[in-house]
Amino acid sequence: MKVILSRKGFDSANGGIANPIMPDDTMISMPIPSSDDDCFKDLYYGQDSYMRILRDLKSSFAFEHCHVDPDINTHNGKSDAINEWKPAFGQINQAATYLKNTAKVDVGDVFLFFGTFHRVCIKNDRYQYVRRTGDPYSDMDMHVIYGYMQVGEILNSKSEIEKYYWHPHSSKQRLSNPSNTLYIPSERLSFDQSKTGSGMFTFDEKRVLTEIGCPKATWKYNNVYAPNAIIGNRKNSAKDKGIYYSGIWQELALCESEKTTEWMMSLF
Repeated sequence: MKVILSRKGFDSANGGIANPIMPDDTMISMPIPSSDDDCFKDLYYGQDSYMRILRDLKSSFAFEHCHVDPDINTHNGKSDAINEWKPAFGQINQAATYLKNTAKVDVGDVFLFFGTFHRVCIKNDRYQYVRRTGDPYSDMDMHVIYGYMQVGEILNSKSEIEKYYWHPHSSKQRLSNPSNTLYIPSERLSFDQSKTGSGMFTFDEKRVLTEIGCPKATWKYNNVYAPNAIIGNRKNSAKDKGIYYSGIWQELALCESEKTTEWMMSLF
């Protein structure tokens, strides 16, 4: 099986702040602002809406609508509101072409979703980012793997994708694009039948990609995602230690190997 690292959620360009690691180690990948139908006020962590959390963390936050994709979180309220809801992940345009033609993603392959995260706490009944504790896993923005999906089906036809009417890739605009693709998870993981085919991780140091003491996009050196283990051409642009892949990219497909599979499985 191939493993694909997929960057999602808020960052400096989309939303403008880090995704929160909550006090109970829940990681919330905030869906990026968009013109889609879903709204931050309708998504929840416990009793608190995403809008409340975001306004606590950034008082000037003014976006209302968001792009819930990958839609894999069964605890944010959306799945409870839609009887037919099933998890799904969509791609389109250049990212979809890379996954189809370069990475050649197939049934059984595994997406590992990561994003920019920072730990938060509650002070005076408000969420705020943790700062200056001396613990690097609390003080810094980090790239962290927060979720997963093992591919069970790959949908390309308009008639199949529009059945997932609650997913943003079923919108009329995206359905008219021939590259529009929807990935549906397997019912269970092939390598661990006790786990569903997609889901969310809680925070754990083993899921942190960032090299401690470095900017968030400089990762710990690991042979499974070093340049010679990447499908496609990538250059390590790290100035000192670790691995840094420059540019704006969403997916990084790893070559199949026993070491890659072992590393992926160790995250569960």
